[in-house]
Amino acid sequence: MVHWHSICLYKLDTLVLPLSLYIHIPWCIRKCPYCDFNSHAAKSNIPEAKYISVLLEDLASDLQQFTVNTALNSIFIGGGTPSLFAPESIDLLLQGIKQQMAFQDKIEITLEANPGTFESQKFIEFRALGINRLSIGIQSFNETLLKRLGRVHSASEAIKSAEIAHKSGFDNFNLDLMYGLPGADPQDSKNDIQTAISLKPAHISFYQLTLEPNTYFHKYPPPLPDDDAIFATQVTCQKILADHHYHQYEISAYSRPGMQCQHNLNYWQFGDYLGIGAGAHGKFSQALPDRVVRSIKCKNPEHYLTRKKSFGNTKLVLENDLPLEFMMNHLRLKQGFDSTSYQNRTGLPLETLEPALSVNLSQGLLIKQGNRYVCTDRGWLFLDTLLQPFVA
Repeated sequence: MVHWHSICLYKLDTLVLPLSLYIHIPWCIRKCPYCDFNSHAAKSNIPEAKYISVLLEDLASDLQQFTVNTALNSIFIGGGTPSLFAPESIDLLLQGIKQQMAFQDKIEITLEANPGTFESQKFIEFRALGINRLSIGIQSFNETLLKRLGRVHSASEAIKSAEIAHKSGFDNFNLDLMYGLPGADPQDSKNDIQTAISLKPAHISFYQLTLEPNTYFHKYPPPLPDDDAIFATQVTCQKILADHHYHQYEISAYSRPGMQCQHNLNYWQFGDYLGIGAGAHGKFSQALPDRVVRSIKCKNPEHYLTRKKSFGNTKLVLENDLPLEFMMNHLRLKQGFDSTSYQNRTGLPLETLEPALSVNLSQGLLIKQGNRYVCTDRGWLFLDTLLQPFVA
């Protein structure tokens, strides 16, 4: 949970929302057939020093454009595979950010990593730099399923990566797992979840494989389990997670008590975040409700590095679209939202959610608990249906 006493809230005309920074590193060893992120297989040596330099220029540009004066609550270095970078490069990045922005005392700094990139000494060095959270892309501990997913690591490397994380001093790390995989059955995912729990991560992300547009799997769909098998997998594994004290706080996120991902919570609570790097997204509020801006940076790494185009573009979120934007994020959370958070983060009165709010209450997709609105189990299963009435 975000500790509200340690951060400021919005007055409707001044910036005081919690602030995060997302950093995108677009290179990986090989592009996975299901991946729709802006990632590119490294064909030669990655230009680490140049990319870090441009990232810091990108950040300086955003700070000037948005007149930022808030200390960072979290940093998330994602990709691609950021753990391909040398510790010296990540050090230059973090030191460069510190020269431009203040950090909160208990800032969460996450680095994404894949099992094939784990080296004991390298991750000890990452921990010494101030990185205090890892997110490890396991996907499965099943050798056959890993090959079907096009993953470059083995099941034994997946297990070893968690062991190295512990030995390197990371008491806070996430394991990413997917279900509904090609040729899988519920027992496969049950085994994956049980193996993950045995490795004692603080956090587990558990989500269904979806065939996203512009991916190899979308163009050439593999045979997937039927809907009944996928639902049975979800229910069985959620119970195992709950029985081992991994509490579901978001649609696909499970954590031990007090170990929720602060960076992602800020996304889902409609907080502000800067996004730097090729293809990175950001969202920033200056004067609510008419100055909520989304940014997206140039996706092509070569263009981003040479700045053949500007770093990216910004787009104003129209006032009529704010209710849907807020609900799409907040209703992913188990705790839902309250009227105060809606007003603070959009600058709009609760009445602007009507009549959509009443429609969902009457259909049993939402329930009201005091001044808080929470998805029912049925509402979570049919979230797209629930959100439709909020479309402007």
